[in-house]
Amino acid sequence: MMAEQDYLGGEEYKVIGKRPIRHDGTEKVTGRARYGADVHPTGWLEGKTLRSPHAHALIVKIDTSKAEALEGVKAVVTSKDMLSNYDDKVTDLGEGTAIPKNLANNVLASEKVLYEGHAVAAVAATSGHIADEAIQLIEVEYEVLPPVIDVVAATKDDSPLLHEEMQTKSLGEQTDKHSNVANHFQHVFGDPDKGFAEADHVIEREFKTETVHQGYLEPHSVTAVWERDGKLTCWLSSQGPFEVRGQLSDLLGIPVNDIKVVPQEIGGGFGGKFRVYQEPTAALLSKATGQPVKMVMSRTEVLKATGPTPGSFIRCKMGCKNDGTLVAAKADMYYEAGAYPGSAVGAGAGCIFSPFNIPNTQIDGYDVVVNKPQSSAYRAPGATNAAFASETVLDELAEAIGMDPLEMRLKNASKEGTRRADGPVFLKIGCEEVVQAAMETEHYKSKLEGPNKGRGVATGFWFNGGGASSVIASLNPDGSVGLIEGSTDIGGTRTSIAMQFAEGLGISVDQVKPNIADTDSVPHTDGTGGSRVTFATGLAGYHASQDMKRNLIARAAMIWEIAEDDVDYKDGEFSSKSDPNEKMSFKELAAQSKGNGGTVTGRASVQAKNPGNAYACMIVDVDVDPDTGKVEIERATLVQDVGTAIHPSYVEGQMQGGVAQGVGWALNEEFFYNSDGVMMNASLLDYRMPTALDLPMIETVLVEVPNPNHPYGVRGVGEVPIVPPPAAIANAIYRAIGVRMENLPMSPGKVLEAIWAKGDGAAQAAD
Repeated sequence: MMAEQDYLGGEEYKVIGKRPIRHDGTEKVTGRARYGADVHPTGWLEGKTLRSPHAHALIVKIDTSKAEALEGVKAVVTSKDMLSNYDDKVTDLGEGTAIPKNLANNVLASEKVLYEGHAVAAVAATSGHIADEAIQLIEVEYEVLPPVIDVVAATKDDSPLLHEEMQTKSLGEQTDKHSNVANHFQHVFGDPDKGFAEADHVIEREFKTETVHQGYLEPHSVTAVWERDGKLTCWLSSQGPFEVRGQLSDLLGIPVNDIKVVPQEIGGGFGGKFRVYQEPTAALLSKATGQPVKMVMSRTEVLKATGPTPGSFIRCKMGCKNDGTLVAAKADMYYEAGAYPGSAVGAGAGCIFSPFNIPNTQIDGYDVVVNKPQSSAYRAPGATNAAFASETVLDELAEAIGMDPLEMRLKNASKEGTRRADGPVFLKIGCEEVVQAAMETEHYKSKLEGPNKGRGVATGFWFNGGGASSVIASLNPDGSVGLIEGSTDIGGTRTSIAMQFAEGLGISVDQVKPNIADTDSVPHTDGTGGSRVTFATGLAGYHASQDMKRNLIARAAMIWEIAEDDVDYKDGEFSSKSDPNEKMSFKELAAQSKGNGGTVTGRASVQAKNPGNAYACMIVDVDVDPDTGKVEIERATLVQDVGTAIHPSYVEGQMQGGVAQGVGWALNEEFFYNSDGVMMNASLLDYRMPTALDLPMIETVLVEVPNPNHPYGVRGVGEVPIVPPPAAIANAIYRAIGVRMENLPMSPGKVLEAIWAKGDGAAQAAD
């Protein structure tokens, strides 16, 4: 375990900050990269899943006999093939946790189905067509129950209960109340009532956001082989190979040393590819058949049966003085957990007021189960919902006192030493610098003219993550370095880690060959999520470079037969301090290493702490068509504290990608359910994600406030860009048409209804 490394600072980097070609670029643009569905072991069978047509129902009986009799069917499994009992331990999902029993019931429903699309049984057959036919032959008798889809309705005393045995935990204590509220917590700081009494202006509003999917293009896939010796190997698309290994161990009752997870390239995840869905099922089918089993979800299955972000209801109240000083804030936050407890409401509560220094706050959070798929992480989980509420109320306060909205944010900006509403005190952060940079942009200073046009701003916060990471490096005879890491590469982290290793060793990044290893080939590494990889695995890469440097110096000393402290190493060149004639290049030493002590290695395992929080500020211009309600985004700029931009192109891409997803969340994306709890838009034709035609060129401004707890000042950058867009767009819509939007998405129909409601109000006032 390596010690933390303070920021080195003051260096002119040779690798960091440059824009090298990514190591995996050629394979991906030529189509040779291997993704989860590209694995085809000899003799593989295809698996398919039978899913519930009901949102809430008791399973009375399952008859699989007709499916089993169909020619070509090799096995059928149901929840009876899972373990009969599970420990009460908590299973780590990478981003979030789960109780094994709930996790298992989500994989294959046992007594009840809790959402439309809930897996009930699965089949392995010699072809996908036969498997499709077989699942239609499985007969399931249901006793249909009334569903509860709305998060507020689910909290009512007369609401149908998803889990009759579940009792609400409130303020850390287990109560005897049976309800759909799994947990209620509270954060109180200062004296909120006194703060509101001292405020000159107080505004309270209610906000609702709908369920939204991560929208990754690659569906979930797994190929499992359960060998006769008890060893299980899974090739899959996942953000957390080690977390998947742990889930498989907990659900199947086999030790982790008998499980190998081989991560393939991943076509997007955004937090949605940590939890297991069909991985245990494929393993059980493989065990039953003695053959490899591949399962690939359809797009409809992805939308209906994997973990979206939670919808929410938030009541937000904020108060300020006439000079713009915030004095109090309060929030009641109800988040959908989906079918089982575990929403992102805790993270949302930690984010909602974090851009501001507010002396008196109270936050109440409620984790609520509803008849929808179990919610999962989605890029800054919980934070986008929260910012939509707080940043809209703050904008209204700024208008009430006649203050520029960014000036008000700057006046109240969090800084080093500010206490967060949920307890922690900020270390070095860049909140002020981000807002100042936004105020100085050409975009914010420019004039916006014309009818129905508006400009809005909003800020956003995300914690960023640290955790466990490992890197192993080995020197090749030609002077290249093989770099083995355990972090699945989603956003170019192969290269960002290789760059930090190369910088630390003083060599070219082209000499570093990074590879993602399976769970048997590299020490434990936490999953790719929480904006942790470039920070934490990069830190491991740095320490591995220093370990290799020490070993290289020792090897040079051995070859020259001198003391190690007599060897100087700089920029890939070795020399003797006592004898200037003794010189050797990095490549020359590499060529000699095999015959002089063997391969030179470097390795590191870290538990990275103090990742450095992230802040962003969005400026957006919109044009609203008052006849149709359509919102056109004309210009968008995101300003973000990126710590140190290791590879600026990747950083810009993360920022632009987050904004694009935030725009979809703001304007179009939602799960639409009918009264029976059936999802009516489970395709990418009807689930409307933004395309290039819906977006302007997204401008980025990189503010670099180095994280002092990383040798190169790294802060995670991938999640905070999605936080401010919905609030910024809502504030821009208000400037355009004078209507405050309090529900997401702000689709044309909802905007049009708001315009009509405003017109009716004006007409009534005139009367």
